[in-house]
Amino acid sequence: MTRVNWKAVLDDDFQVPDHTPLGDLTTELTELLGSPDADLRDRLAYPTLATWIERGVYDDLLPGLGDGMVAGLRVGLGEPEGDDVFRRSFSALVLAECIARDNSRPLVLGGKVLQWGDALATWLLRERDLRGFVPGKGWAHSIAHGADALGVLARSPHLAAAELTVLLDVIVDRLVLPVESPFQHGEDDRLAAATIAVLRRDCVPMTVLEPWINRIAAAATAPRASSADPYLATGNAQGFLRSLYLGLALGARPPAIRADLMLVLVGALRGTNVVLRDG
Repeated sequence: MTRVNWKAVLDDDFQVPDHTPLGDLTTELTELLGSPDADLRDRLAYPTLATWIERGVYDDLLPGLGDGMVAGLRVGLGEPEGDDVFRRSFSALVLAECIARDNSRPLVLGGKVLQWGDALATWLLRERDLRGFVPGKGWAHSIAHGADALGVLARSPHLAAAELTVLLDVIVDRLVLPVESPFQHGEDDRLAAATIAVLRRDCVPMTVLEPWINRIAAAATAPRASSADPYLATGNAQGFLRSLYLGLALGARPPAIRADLMLVLVGALRGTNVVLRDG
């Protein structure tokens, strides 16, 4: 039960309601970000907050709003499953909107954006609820939403080569973590898109990227003799390598190092796909 007629807000092209303090509106929307009801979460709370951020409603309050989303990343963190994942996952998306707004015009100190980036990275690596689509409740999609947020962060002018390299390390650290089942809802594509956002900055040299790819290739290589399911251990890294290759091959606005990186990627894919290599 909401305290605001949000249907009227949606019908009125997301106009901010009169006679209700913005703080109260924000508090309610933040609560709805964690709702297991997809209509309230996906189609009301998130688009309303995203639209208001984009329109500048929060320009004078952006640091506080971002900090509130950072707090949301910690709600129930570490639980293998539970409805709190919606609050965490959609807080990441709203935090990305805050960063995107700062990317378009300087509103937040660089140190604050870096704090937000640290919080995103910590959450993404500690997140244990990896469900994509939850029947009856809609998208949780924490890894995909985290990847989207990293992609926006990669475009921040507050990040230079060192920070962008850390983002790449976060992506590979997430890929090599053990999972109960490989990603199956496009997470590898979204992580690849975040990587390409880093690469488009043209700040990270091949001397860093080649060993980074080799680390992923090692994770994508199944041991020669094992009683465990090899695809469980290697599937996420394999899927990412393929997604990154396709993203670089087919995507617009290629980074300057695309040709060199594609050669390294082809070698990694050949070395980790016995059927394709020997077939």
